[in-house]
Amino acid sequence: MPVKIREGLPAVEVLAAENVFVMTDRRAAAQDIRPLHILVLNLMPAKQTTEAQLLRLLGNSPLQVEVTFLHTASYAPKHTDHTHLEVFYETFERIRDERFDGLIITGAPVELLAFEEVDYWDELVAIMQWADAHVYSTLAICWAAQAELYHHYGIGKETVPEKVFGVFEHTVTDPKNKITRGFDDVFLAPHSRHTTVRTQDILDEPDLELLAHSAEAGVYLAASRDGRRVFVTGHPEYDAETLDLEYRRDRAAGLPIEPPGNYYPGDDPTQLPVVRWRAHGDLLFTNWLNYCVYQETPYDLHELVARGHGDTED
Repeated sequence: MPVKIREGLPAVEVLAAENVFVMTDRRAAAQDIRPLHILVLNLMPAKQTTEAQLLRLLGNSPLQVEVTFLHTASYAPKHTDHTHLEVFYETFERIRDERFDGLIITGAPVELLAFEEVDYWDELVAIMQWADAHVYSTLAICWAAQAELYHHYGIGKETVPEKVFGVFEHTVTDPKNKITRGFDDVFLAPHSRHTTVRTQDILDEPDLELLAHSAEAGVYLAASRDGRRVFVTGHPEYDAETLDLEYRRDRAAGLPIEPPGNYYPGDDPTQLPVVRWRAHGDLLFTNWLNYCVYQETPYDLHELVARGHGDTED
């Protein structure tokens, strides 16, 4: 089944060339099916690249998915054309009265700042609070996962001595959880971050479950016990060349960076990287869409119950 996106979005051509099933809003309007309404708060600098990465994963599902992209109003992105944002993105003020089946919040290159020092922190807090009553399930990636853990549970992040950078093995810690259904006992996923959350902090929070962990990269996957908050500290959406581009960018800038681990054949940066995480990235997003969103969200989104409350929102 297709992922539904707005007519003219540049990612349409990229995904069509890869045989990813996408459908424009004009064609979808002719179908008598309620799609899942997914909001994507895109905090990444290269927004068009991230759009294609996420749509690729959302499109690998037997569900029709309608995607709305959101950007921050309190911070103007420097690497995306303003016209692109005007045509394909909304701001929080324009959608705050709407309801969504799911919300994805991407990572952002601000992890070395204290959360409160991030330019759009207050706006992000408002969105996270709003989501508890207007979104059924939220999937937060990398820095956004740390931000959600901090906001909702007071779990802080710690700077690591060396950047967690590469493709690492992870062990499923709860194979019976619906989010890890079908996962191999040990699987691979990319990471690119300077900070981490402590495993014990996740284990100590009664509302959280640790679902996957890496001896090298630490916590990878956690979720609230009701599945309405999912935290992914890595980047299952990354393309084959994403870590390579980050490595060469940092080297060109004179930053102290080692080649991403377990990424190039023989750890040789002159070799082309081989993708070994795509299947589990697809499965993670498919499981989230199916088990945390589609199977649980009300058909009429006005019947959505605020998390932690017994009454529906007006």
